[in-house]
Amino acid sequence: MKTIVITGATGTTGRLAAKAFAERGHRLALLSKSQSKLDSLARDLALPEGQIHVQTVDLLNGAAAREAAQEVVSKFGGVHALIHLVGGWTGGQTLPDSSADDLETMLAQHVRSVFHALQAFVPHIAAGGWGRVMAVSSPLAVKPAAKMSLYAAAKAAQESLILSLAEEYRESGLTANVIQVKSIDLEGKGRGTPPAEIVAAMMYLFSDEAAKINGARLPLY
Repeated sequence: MKTIVITGATGTTGRLAAKAFAERGHRLALLSKSQSKLDSLARDLALPEGQIHVQTVDLLNGAAAREAAQEVVSKFGGVHALIHLVGGWTGGQTLPDSSADDLETMLAQHVRSVFHALQAFVPHIAAGGWGRVMAVSSPLAVKPAAKMSLYAAAKAAQESLILSLAEEYRESGLTANVIQVKSIDLEGKGRGTPPAEIVAAMMYLFSDEAAKINGARLPLY
């Protein structure tokens, strides 16, 4: 039994990931900005109190992220994995027409949130000699498209943080990888990657069989 932290846990992919890891008997620390959505997710999972921890946290606040990590460690004794699913999208304009406010929004959602999550949780994960860090990103991070510059720039920075972490902890038992999707197919219309496929990739990266996969961009598109 391991402890998995899921940020952005109340979205469709987060909920499905929580269910998949719970079914395998793991402990869950589910983080989100919405208490009502966390409560709904906890009710749906119906896990014993000793297997689940839910907490609202603003990951743009480094102190709040570190406090959340301490609460998770206090309850479960350690952390084994961080799955970062906080995100959002702003785009549709050329670079000259894009606003500085939209750039700040993208940097906050994709860079500052993961920066604070990594700083808060990675020391605890690394302390156990085995760990997994994952984030869902986009191929736009390495091949930007027109009118997507702000999102692409933020995703590129996010991936740099994850992949730098992979190098820093290489051979330590902690791996860090990126799962890239163009879009998430929430309606089953075949446009994008189904959440179940994303979660299946997470389950594989979490496994011991994936111990040598580190610093990778896994393309699910």
